[in-house]
Amino acid sequence: MAVELETGLPSTRKLQGYIRDKQQVEVNLLTNEAIAGVLLWQDPHCLCVDSAGTQVLLWWRAVAYVKPLA
Repeated sequence: MAVELETGLPSTRKLQGYIRDKQQVEVNLLTNEAIAGVLLWQDPHCLCVDSAGTQVLLWWRAVAYVKPLA
């Protein structure tokens, strides 16, 4: 059974706004690493960030938080 992205959730809509606006974000991982870049896409399991020209695929279970960079 496929898991659908719940587009009605505020968190999903916020991240979709970051993607649409090509907003620079910082993704902090549970390992205390931080990845800065532009969100490219999200799905129910992963998040893809373009960090300095490299596409980084992150599993949601590894993400502590996402915040926009000013």
